[in-house]
Amino acid sequence: MNGELVALVTEAEGDDPLRALRAAAELRRQVDRLAAVQVRRARVQGLSWVQIAEALGVSKQAVHKRFGGRRLFGGGCD
Repeated sequence: MNGELVALVTEAEGDDPLRALRAAAELRRQVDRLAAVQVRRARVQGLSWVQIAEALGVSKQAVHKRFGGRRLFGGGCD
């Protein structure tokens, strides 16, 4: 996957605007997927929503909106 991400970054920095935009959109999808995986891992390991929010540089409310808050694993909100 790392090679794929590097290729996308290179393409996103390219001179062809449409190819660059497509690459940037795919990068965003990949980053969002990676963030969701890490949020799940963090919760499984017992990290609080506050800790996750701080790591992402957003509010606890933003984490809930983006990643499902209470719905993730049916867990509570702390």
